[in-house]
Amino acid sequence: MPNRVTTKILLFFRKMMRRLESLFFLAKIVLSERNFIYLSSVAVAISCAFAVIILKSFAHNVFIFANYANQYLKLPYANSIFPIIGILLTVFVIRKFLDGSIEKGSSRILFAVAKKGGILPKKQMYAQIITSSLTVGLGGSAGLESPITITGAAFGSNFAQKYKLSQKDRILLLSCGVAAGIGAAFNAPIAGVLFAIEVVLTDITISAFIPIIIAAATGALVSKIVLTQAILLSFEQEQNFDFHNTPYYILLGILAGFVSVLHARNFRKVEHYFSRFKTNGYRKALYGAGILAVLIFFFPTLFGEGYESIKTLSTKHPEILLDNTLLESHKSNEWLLLIFIGMTTLLKSFATGLTLGSGGNGGNFAPSLFVGSYLGFIVSKFMHLTGINSNLPITNFTIVGMAGILSGLFHAPLTAIFLIGEITGGYDLMVPLMIVSSISYAVSRQFEKHSMDVKALADKGEVFTSDKDKNILQSIDFLKLVRTDVHSISLDKSLENVVEHLSNSKQNLIPVLDEKQKLIGVVDFEEIRSFVFNPYRIKFTTVEEVLSQPKEILNHDDGMETIMDKFESSEETLLPVIKSGKFYGLLSKVDVLEAYRDKLKEMIIE
Repeated sequence: MPNRVTTKILLFFRKMMRRLESLFFLAKIVLSERNFIYLSSVAVAISCAFAVIILKSFAHNVFIFANYANQYLKLPYANSIFPIIGILLTVFVIRKFLDGSIEKGSSRILFAVAKKGGILPKKQMYAQIITSSLTVGLGGSAGLESPITITGAAFGSNFAQKYKLSQKDRILLLSCGVAAGIGAAFNAPIAGVLFAIEVVLTDITISAFIPIIIAAATGALVSKIVLTQAILLSFEQEQNFDFHNTPYYILLGILAGFVSVLHARNFRKVEHYFSRFKTNGYRKALYGAGILAVLIFFFPTLFGEGYESIKTLSTKHPEILLDNTLLESHKSNEWLLLIFIGMTTLLKSFATGLTLGSGGNGGNFAPSLFVGSYLGFIVSKFMHLTGINSNLPITNFTIVGMAGILSGLFHAPLTAIFLIGEITGGYDLMVPLMIVSSISYAVSRQFEKHSMDVKALADKGEVFTSDKDKNILQSIDFLKLVRTDVHSISLDKSLENVVEHLSNSKQNLIPVLDEKQKLIGVVDFEEIRSFVFNPYRIKFTTVEEVLSQPKEILNHDDGMETIMDKFESSEETLLPVIKSGKFYGLLSKVDVLEAYRDKLKEMIIE
């Protein structure tokens, strides 16, 4: 009987989805291109908002259950056990149901935009929801925002693919999904818009703002209707800004920049350590999750996203954080509380690295807010305890600190400013938010050219940067431009064979290959032009006599920037390409420039 009911429900949903798809196909025919994009942005945003609702609700309910169990047991045993279960289940799902791999981190969105024309695989529409809910929902020390943005981007990308939209519209809807995800996760539509523009898109026109704004507003609206304030990260206790505290906000901004760099580097070290494991199975997961469990036992606030502890830290009773810990009997000692919070701040990067490196799925958005709030608390509380300034508003510093680390880690100061402004319910802290975010960003940029999520890809030239020309070049797959059906010749042939090739084609450069298809040299028509009209010299001149070495050789894994540099330095318009040590074909500079022009047209989002 239950199987029949389940089957009927599935059939009903399939039928409804088909009808809905038919309506969208009809809408595409009836509506103008621009109006269909507006409608599509709403559909993508609603889908993403429901994914946020599922993830956030699950994580919040597990946190409540774990706290209840810990109060009964008197120590955070549940907090320590749940993350192990979550990471092991994540690895199980990835191995059994997701082909053994899953793309983690918001950097995958940027890679899709730069190298895949905004195409994300279908499995990203559900894979991120399942795996991150198991990892973070069960206490892994990471965030849900990165999986949320990838899910939203996947919704937008696959929607565009289904209705056969152009590449620029596909990237636009992908960005709409990202904006809706951030807007729904924090009830912060402006931050969602800015994150999509500041992090995902590198070039955008004013008209493209409208679909992104619609998506972010829709996502935030659906989230606000369904989710309660207890689940969302929100504050209503901040005090007004006092300009006399400006030097302390400047200090917080400087510290936030340095802490951002330290957090990013520690996280990468842990991830790199786990990447050297020969297997990606349960042993690796158990090893990493076991260490994480020990950290969480001594520092329970490392459990999950950490938003509940951020809220507690901004209240008048931050000592509650020591409940159900080994230090509970000393929670009245403010210096001990400060040391506990300081150690937690430093350990968060290791906890997040352990969570993701051992096989879990999540992101660094929530950890950045966590570290920022703790840093802000440390700075202000230290000033209180030492008597340097006992009037600093601890709540304000706790809130503003989040913007500092978010700006420093993600190199997104505008997102940081408006996100914190929105989740605090007002803009009274706009000036300190600007001070801390901009200083943190400036300090971080001195040591890390790229944000922590995209550094590895940026070093390989696989994501877009602020250099627009470089972005367009990176988006070109030059191997598709290589002419592989070229005439070649062996060293033992005569010049007659070369002239015959030249007369039967427009190819002015003849590669000379050995029996293993390795490039020996080239015969350039411009260099043998004087031979062509001399029959005697043609007949008795060997290829070896006119053989020359190309001024530059292109490798199949060269980046487009390197390729263009080689064209410029050699002053040639045609260069040979080598792949796996063998001759692959010839690349024309003219073909590259034509591809550049075509990409430039595609990438302008209007």
